[in-house]
Amino acid sequence: MDNIYFLMLIALAILAIADLVVGVSNDAVNFLNSAIGSKAISFRTIMIVASFGIAAGALFSSGMMEVARKGIFNPGEFYFDEIMFIFMAVMITDILLLDFFNTLGMPTSTTVSIVFELLGAAVAMSLIKIGADNGSFSDVINYINNDKAIQIIFGILLSVVVAFSVGALVQWASRLLLSYNFEKKSTWVGALFGGFALSSITYFILMKGIGGTSFASESYAIIGNITIKEFLETQVIYLVLFNFLIWSSVSFILMKFAKVNIYKLIIGVGTFALALAFAGNDLVNFIGVPIAAWQSYEAWMASGVAASEFSMGILAQKVPTPTLMLFIAGMVMVLTLWFSSKAKSVVKTSLDLSSQEATKERFQPNFLSRSLVRFTITLSEFLTSLIPTALQEKIDNQFKKPVITLSKNKVHELPAFDMVRAAVNLMVAGILISIATSYKLPLSTTYVTFMVAMGTSLADRAWGAESAVYRVAGVLNVIGGWFGTAIIAFIAAGAILALISFGKGAAIAVLLLLAILLLARNYISHNKKAKELRAEDSLNRAESSSIQGVIIESAKNISNVLKRTNKIYTNSINGLAKQDVSLLKKNKKQGEKLSNEIDDLRDHIFYFIKNLDENSVGASNFYINALGYLTDIAQSLEYIGKVSHKHVNNNHKKLKYNQIKELKQIDLKLEEILNQTQTAFANQSFEEIGLVLNQKEDLFAMVSDKIQTQIARTRTEESSPKNTTLYFSLLLETKDLITSTMNLLQQYHNEHDGSIKPATIDQPKK
Repeated sequence: MDNIYFLMLIALAILAIADLVVGVSNDAVNFLNSAIGSKAISFRTIMIVASFGIAAGALFSSGMMEVARKGIFNPGEFYFDEIMFIFMAVMITDILLLDFFNTLGMPTSTTVSIVFELLGAAVAMSLIKIGADNGSFSDVINYINNDKAIQIIFGILLSVVVAFSVGALVQWASRLLLSYNFEKKSTWVGALFGGFALSSITYFILMKGIGGTSFASESYAIIGNITIKEFLETQVIYLVLFNFLIWSSVSFILMKFAKVNIYKLIIGVGTFALALAFAGNDLVNFIGVPIAAWQSYEAWMASGVAASEFSMGILAQKVPTPTLMLFIAGMVMVLTLWFSSKAKSVVKTSLDLSSQEATKERFQPNFLSRSLVRFTITLSEFLTSLIPTALQEKIDNQFKKPVITLSKNKVHELPAFDMVRAAVNLMVAGILISIATSYKLPLSTTYVTFMVAMGTSLADRAWGAESAVYRVAGVLNVIGGWFGTAIIAFIAAGAILALISFGKGAAIAVLLLLAILLLARNYISHNKKAKELRAEDSLNRAESSSIQGVIIESAKNISNVLKRTNKIYTNSINGLAKQDVSLLKKNKKQGEKLSNEIDDLRDHIFYFIKNLDENSVGASNFYINALGYLTDIAQSLEYIGKVSHKHVNNNHKKLKYNQIKELKQIDLKLEEILNQTQTAFANQSFEEIGLVLNQKEDLFAMVSDKIQTQIARTRTEESSPKNTTLYFSLLLETKDLITSTMNLLQQYHNEHDGSIKPATIDQPKK
C-alpha cells in the first residue's frame, strides 16, 4: 500500500510539468500582449526578453509555497494520506481546467483556479472526515483557512474594477499629453513620460524580483538594520522619486544624444518585468502542490508512522524550494513560451479586443453589452455637453489618429495599438501589482493585465460605434469565464477528491487515464481547427485593380465555393434520405462556415475600394456583384442545411420515396453542372462557362416540374404538413440557389476577355 504514495508522487511530478505547459500557454497573455500588439520590437526580441524575465523570475522565487501548504486549509487537521488525495485531485482538475480555457483561446487566472481547487478538495475531504466521525457540518470551518479564501475573492473583485478604471484614466491622461504624434513631441515630454514609466516598472521589478529572493529577508546596516523587503515596502516615496529623477535624466540623454526611442525601451523593460513577475509569483500555481506533496512524503517516510495517522502539521512551517527545481520549472516555461500555439491563440483574444484597427470580431453582442454601450454613449454625450466647445475640440485633436494610407497586403500587419498604449499597459499593470504586493493583497496578474488593457482601449477610443458592442461582449465573456473558473474549480476538485478518496489507487489510475485522453483530444481538436484556418478551400481576398485581374484572382474562390456547394447540397439530400442527424448537423455547420467566410470577404470591400484608383471603378462593381451572388448561394445552402437538420432532429415523418428520388435527380443534375463549372474556374477556362449556361433552362424546368408534381401530390395523397413544407422549402431554395449560381456564371462569362492583360495594384517592396 505504501508504494501507492510513491507512484502518486511520480504522477504529481509529471502533472506538474504538464501544468507548467498549459499554465504558460494561458498566462503568456499577461506579458506578451502589449509588446506584440504594438509591434514596437520584433517578435523574436520580445520572446528573448520574456524568456530572460521568466528565467530570472523562476530563480528569484523564494520557493515559499504558502498557498499550497497552508494558505487555504489548516494542514494540521489532515493526515498524510488525506493530504496526498487532496493534492492529486487539485493537479488533475487544474491541468484539465486550464487546457480547456486554452483550447477556447480564453485567458483565465491560474491563481484563482489553484486556490479554488485547493478549497474545493479540502472542503470535500473535510466533509468526508466529518461524516465518518458523525460530526456537524459547521465543523468545516476548523479545516479551512476562511480569512484567506475571503481575501482571494475580495482580490478578484477589486482587481477587475480597479485595473480597468486606473488603466482608462492613465491612458486618457497620457493621450491628452502625448497625442498620436508622440514621436514629434519635445524631448522633455518624452523624457518625463519615460521617467514616470520606467521608475514605476523598476520599482515593480524590485518588489516582485528582489522582494521574492531569499536574501530579501536579510537586514543590513546601510538601510537602517531592516530587511530589504521592509525597506522596499516602507520607503516607497523616496525610492520612486529617486528612480523618477534617474530615469528621467537617462531618458532625456538617450533621446537627445543617442536618438533612442524611449517608448521601445519602456516596452522592452516592461515585458521583462511582467514576465519576471509571472514566473516569480505564479510559479507556485504550477509546482507548489507537487513540491508540497514531495516534502510531505519525505516527512512521512522519516516518521515511520502509518499514512492514515501521520498529522501534516509540518506543512505549516516555511520550507524553501531547492533552486534546481525552480530552474527546471523556469526552463519548461521558457520552452513552452516558444513552442505553444495555444499561447498565441490566447494572446490573440486579448489583442482583438483591444485593437485600434478593425478586426474580425469573435464575440457576438448580447443584451448586457448593448445596454452598457447605450448607457455609456448617453453618459458621454451628457458629459461632453458640459465641456466648452473650444476645450472639447482641443481634446478631440489629441485623440485624432493620423491617416495611414491603407494597403491590403499590409493592413493586417498594422499594430493593434501604438507604443504609448503599450507602455501605459505595462506601466499601470506594474504599479497595481506592486501596490497589492506591498499591502499583501492577493491579486491575479491575469485579471490586472487584461483589465488594464481593456481600460486603455476604452480611453483610447478603440471601441468605436462599429466595434463597441462586440468588444464589450468579449470582455463580459472573459470576466464571466473568470468567475466560472472559481465555481468549476471548486466543484470539480471536490468531485474528483471524493472519487479518489473512495476509489483509492484504481480511481487515481482511471482519472489519470481520462486526463491524458482529454488532453490528447483537446490537442488534436486545436490542431484540427488550426489546419482548417489554413485549409486549401478557404477563401482569399482580391488584390487586383482591374476586372480581368479580379476574374483571374477570384477564380480559385469560385471553384472552392462551387466544390463546397456541391458537397453541402448533396449531404443535405443524403442526410434526409438516411435520416442521419449526425451528418445533417455537421453539414449545417459547414454551411454556416461558408457563409461566415463570405461575410469576411464582404467586410474586406472597404479596403479593396480604398486601394483602387479612379480608373478602376469597374473592378469594384464587378467584385461587389460577385460577392453578392456568393452571399446568395451561401444563404440558400445555409437555409437548406438548417431546415433539413431541424426536420430530422425533431423526429418528423421521413420524406416519401418519390420525394427523395426527385430530390436526388435534381442533386445529380446539379452535381454535374457544378463539377463542370468548378473545373472551368479551377483551370481558368472561362469560355467553358457558356456550355454550362446552356443547361440553365433544363435545370429550371426540372425543378419547376418537381414543384408541380408535389402540388398535385399534396391535393390527392399527401397527409403530412411538415413533409410538404420541407419539400417545397427545399425546391424553392434550390431554385434560388440555381438562380444565384447562374447569375454569377453569367457575370464572369460576360466580363471575361482573354485578350486583356490583368492589372494589379502596385505592392510596396518589402
